[in-house]
Amino acid sequence: MRKILLFALFATHAVAEPPNILYIISDDMGYSDLGCYGGEIKTPVLDALAAQGVRFTNYYVSNMCWPTRASIMTGLYPKTALTKGGASGGLHPASTTLPEHLQKAGYATLMAGKWHLSNPAEPNGKSAPHKRGFDQFYGTIHGASDFFAPADLQLNGKDVTHEWRDNPDYFYSDAIADYSIKFIKDVPSEKPFFMYMAFTSAHWPLHAKPEDIKKYKGMYKMGWDKLRDERYARMQKMGLIDATYRLSPRHPEVPAWDVEKHKDWQERRMEVYAAQVTNMDWNIGRVVEFLKGSGRYDNTLIIYQHDNGGCQVEYTTTRKGSWSREFTTDGNKVPIKSGNIPGVMPGPQSTFQSYGYGWANASNTPFRLFKQHDHEGGIRSPLIASWPAKLRKSMSGGFVNHLSHVVDIMPTFLDAAGVYSPGKVVQKPLPLEGQSFLNTFATTKAHSVKPRDGLFWAHAKGRAVRIQNWKLVSKNRQSWELYDLSKDPTELEDLSGNMPEKVAEMEKHFAHWEKRTKVRNK
Repeated sequence: MRKILLFALFATHAVAEPPNILYIISDDMGYSDLGCYGGEIKTPVLDALAAQGVRFTNYYVSNMCWPTRASIMTGLYPKTALTKGGASGGLHPASTTLPEHLQKAGYATLMAGKWHLSNPAEPNGKSAPHKRGFDQFYGTIHGASDFFAPADLQLNGKDVTHEWRDNPDYFYSDAIADYSIKFIKDVPSEKPFFMYMAFTSAHWPLHAKPEDIKKYKGMYKMGWDKLRDERYARMQKMGLIDATYRLSPRHPEVPAWDVEKHKDWQERRMEVYAAQVTNMDWNIGRVVEFLKGSGRYDNTLIIYQHDNGGCQVEYTTTRKGSWSREFTTDGNKVPIKSGNIPGVMPGPQSTFQSYGYGWANASNTPFRLFKQHDHEGGIRSPLIASWPAKLRKSMSGGFVNHLSHVVDIMPTFLDAAGVYSPGKVVQKPLPLEGQSFLNTFATTKAHSVKPRDGLFWAHAKGRAVRIQNWKLVSKNRQSWELYDLSKDPTELEDLSGNMPEKVAEMEKHFAHWEKRTKVRNK
């Protein structure tokens, strides 16, 4: 049996054989995209993990990429976690990151993929991943990447863009899996590892391999209206949602499919999006199969989630940055046509597009709104948890309705590693905001969850507070809306006009949190 010294950063409980941890996050995907959450997209690997593990139905993230990632790495709400309230400002120097805690507990700490928590111009800056607790880091700092040639690709601060220059078959999601396997393989079998796989799928641009796109040819001819209906019906049939989850109306920015003028182009956008997701799932499968072949799988805690809801952004012809380029990198120097231009079919590197309002509305079935918003469509995420050695057998393939949030990820992993005890964390002056949810599905000794004071959000086009089943939420800094999520989980009946006292009560909680965490709403 593997034994390891656990350092006293936290009050500890004994763990004779700490688990390996494989943590997987995808980028800009909707609640109903995965097969195991009602989608038609082919995700057999994630579906299999869900079938032998559990699916969370009440898990929240932030409404954009970097705020969620900041909470993952620090266990804090995002505006506290970063020094300048933004991704390029870097992680707060007083915070202790998840990999830093796990390093001290004897773990090998490994990362492959998107960081988005420091300045890309400073690959060896103090907030770079390999300077904040990761023994190995391969990936990108930018929030978006060309899938065929990431502009800021690095290995522990060293530029490795030669990889895609030297390899005409380079694809970023494949490389993330390649390095994940390589990093794990280099860890001695007696040492536990924390592997963070941070995919950029399915964030724009819509880049995918031709053979993956081909799998979806013609699948979306029915359009987004029927797709939403079909997903909604599957979600009900599998027990993921019940009758209280009424299907939200089609978003006002989305035309009825019958009157859509560019159906062929719109179909292609969703075909490429789905191809990105299926490729990611295949790459996750490569890592899972490696773990099985190396004998490490049974004692590996695997968690998969999204970083925010489906992204409605219609990519413009003028939007460019250091992550983009003018010409393809295949040697032919074909001009890249940026923007959602009807008739220009996405997929190859010569395009730079997104899938837009219509398909994002379908991705977020049955919820309202999107990324950047704190309505459910922007902040509700799937979470799959698998741990063959410690999963409660009675829960295999089932659902966990426990109310949880991305700030809970750090305490959950530290609980599994045996270095967490609620209320006794010595991480000062920034104590953890979340709590472990390990005991909701695992048989290992874990700390029990307690009723929480509330959950809070304030970023981009949203602000919100949830206390038990009540949610106060605002769109674009407008007036508050009030919902009873126990009766109206898709936020269709605003009760604020009928319950001003409840609005005032919850607004007071939000104001207190806002002051405590020094959130600046501008």
